[in-house]
Amino acid sequence: MFNPKYTITPKLLENIKQITALVTLLNSKKFSRTILMRLEKAAQEFSAYSSTSIEGNPLPLTEVKKILKNKPAHLRDSEKEVVNYNRALQRLDSLIADKNPTPDLKLILKIHADVMEGLAAKTRCGHLRAEPVFVNDPKTGKHVYLPPDHKDVRLLMEGLVRYVKKNQTADPLILAGLFHRQFVIIHPFIDGNGRTARLATKVILATMGINTFPLFSFENYYNQNVTRYFEKVGVFGDYYELKDDIDFTSWLEYFTDGIIDELLRVEKELKTSAATPDTTLKDYHLKMLRHIRENGYITDSDYARFSNRAKATRSLDFKKMIGMGLIERLGKGKSTYYKIKDE
Repeated sequence: MFNPKYTITPKLLENIKQITALVTLLNSKKFSRTILMRLEKAAQEFSAYSSTSIEGNPLPLTEVKKILKNKPAHLRDSEKEVVNYNRALQRLDSLIADKNPTPDLKLILKIHADVMEGLAAKTRCGHLRAEPVFVNDPKTGKHVYLPPDHKDVRLLMEGLVRYVKKNQTADPLILAGLFHRQFVIIHPFIDGNGRTARLATKVILATMGINTFPLFSFENYYNQNVTRYFEKVGVFGDYYELKDDIDFTSWLEYFTDGIIDELLRVEKELKTSAATPDTTLKDYHLKMLRHIRENGYITDSDYARFSNRAKATRSLDFKKMIGMGLIERLGKGKSTYYKIKDE
């Protein structure tokens, strides 16, 4: 039976209070659907990039954005990792919006199957491991942790899920943090443990009140210092020798630090994006948008006819609209034109 050891330290208590205040603040504000869609898309890109990068994926953020936008037919494994994670994230987002799921074993196995599709044998995708596994130090390649025997994995996972279900009145931050680390300690799969753990943890946070889920990418915090993340979330040695002495306190402080960091990022992004085009754009900017909607596109000469603005100023106007994500530039040279940017 899972019975975690941890202490509610002053730091942990203060973190929980700050997170509660930030979530209350964010949930009290209303934003346009256009702004929220833009931020959701950015959060998904950050999540897919960061969570796969933590596990050693070499693709930079710029490349991840291109892959998610263009959806190429033939993918390398590194690209497939990103696409799989993003798809799993979107499916969970939809599931949370429609229902109020608890991360039971069935959902966890489904998340793993989505994450590992095409990256491992079908007999391993969405199935608990049926063999022993070692965790190696990524720098030295040496064994640093021996997880529980595969014969005990199902029992341990069922115990973890049962603990979450029985403690629904507990603070969601504590519960999500305990789940995340114990999942990693159990190491229920041959591969894909970290990505599955982070997605399942997001479900707990979302269904227990941290409902900024579509805007939320706490993987980004872990990716800023991967070595520290592994030191905090993992253990070193033989599970059976360590299991009775594992203390979750330091991890819970780090875990809540990461959520604060991400909520502050979301708050900043929302403040920056809160101004609407109607309040920040001038009449000639709005006429530009109206012309594009009526005609499908606009050229510099079109804009010059009804704006009476100098060429250099018109160029700045187009740059501003592009920077706000309202329009996009297409064509080159004299064939340049502008259209409404696709969401």
